[in-house]
Amino acid sequence: MKKFINESDEIVHWPKKPIDKQGVMEWLSKRFEFDKEYSETEINIIIEEYHYFNDIALLRRELISRKFLDRENDGSKYWRIN
Repeated sequence: MKKFINESDEIVHWPKKPIDKQGVMEWLSKRFEFDKEYSETEINIIIEEYHYFNDIALLRRELISRKFLDRENDGSKYWRIN
């Protein structure tokens, strides 16, 4: 995981291997609290704080598709899945 996350706790690049992608998303998902609802803006702010390569949308979609976060269909609310 160290080759994808630097000493400043930032994702420095997106891995090619699925298992590495899963590990990075698991690491990132831990930056969100259970039992808390987030707006898309709040999600973006947290993702922005923990990545270096400037693709917030990719990471947000990955968190959802890999079932770490869920959201309302209209994107109005997000939450961490247990």
